[in-house]
Amino acid sequence: MVEQEIVSGHIQELRRGTVVLACLIVLREPEYGYALLETLERLGFPVDANTLYPLLRRLEKQGLLTSDWNTDQARPRKFYATSAEGRELSDVLSADWASLQNSIRTLEEGDNS
Repeated sequence: MVEQEIVSGHIQELRRGTVVLACLIVLREPEYGYALLETLERLGFPVDANTLYPLLRRLEKQGLLTSDWNTDQARPRKFYATSAEGRELSDVLSADWASLQNSIRTLEEGDNS
């Protein structure tokens, strides 16, 4: 039986890239960081806040997200949204993900010719 530590490490590695795609898709509707954490968790993409916030800043710096501060409430919140470039990238990544899923399915079914 494979050690749990090894399994956990590989699962974390597999999910690392999917969190970027999940953020780009979820943020097609503007959301603030903590609510995004909760949404991702609920949808099966658990991510630590110490991982998410630097990721959001990196995606914003790359032009894939935009952000605006909402100061209407007692506590100001920074809302993020997927930019046009981010939508393009999420479409490309989603198509590639679908292709990878099909390839894995083919491998599992034993059609390796």
